[in-house]
Amino acid sequence: MPNRSSKRPRDVNALAAHIVGIATGLIEPDKSPAVAQRKGGLKGGKRRARALTPEQRSEIARLGAVARWKKSKT
Repeated sequence: MPNRSSKRPRDVNALAAHIVGIATGLIEPDKSPAVAQRKGGLKGGKRRARALTPEQRSEIARLGAVARWKKSKT
């Protein structure tokens, strides 16, 4: 069974009230730590791309293309 930080109600009526509360903004939806980490990772790639020179970006892209085409198609 998955480990969750906060469990939703098992009763159908309580679950419906919980969902309506989230939809109307009365209750904050649960956010897992993985989602918070993913947002930081998405920002990091953009910052790294801005820090690289066009030549460095081109070299990284070239190496990636070579690696993709190198894979065997069996």
